[in-house]
Amino acid sequence: MADEVDTSMAFKRLNILVVDDNAAMRGLVRTVLTAFGCEMIFEASTAQHCVEVLRAKAIDIIVLDWKMKPVDGISLVKLLRNPNKSPNPYVPIIMLTAYAELSKVREARDAGVTEFMAKPFSADALYRRIQSIVNRPRPFVRTKVFFGPDRRRLAKPDYEGPERRDDEVQSA
Repeated sequence: MADEVDTSMAFKRLNILVVDDNAAMRGLVRTVLTAFGCEMIFEASTAQHCVEVLRAKAIDIIVLDWKMKPVDGISLVKLLRNPNKSPNPYVPIIMLTAYAELSKVREARDAGVTEFMAKPFSADALYRRIQSIVNRPRPFVRTKVFFGPDRRRLAKPDYEGPERRDDEVQSA
């Protein structure tokens, strides 16, 4: 696409935070991100450390594991999407998890993740998720029960029916 950002230059400028309580997995993700040209990669092993890094750095993307202790990744996503508690409620979040069930994908989506990936992951799949965040950032929506990236990916420009959400959209 003509409007797409030169991905190699964009990746070099990204501040990415990898959040996982498993040091080996953080190292693996860091290695893959480095191969993409990312130079500013931060790590956190807990939810508390993640929030501390977000307060100290201008993070562009978070790559987050679901299964962590004492606070799991889904609870962390909900905290990060809370504008009253989060240093950056708009930060894109890629959930990288061993869970692959549809119910978990929906739960993550409804918590406010931007992208979802199941482990084991491929470098190509992670690259495409980051590229999508850089080139086609999803707008944020706020409703009575949700704040996060727009969950609808299918654009229907000819759609003329009623609002498809159960609750009314508020400004994000």
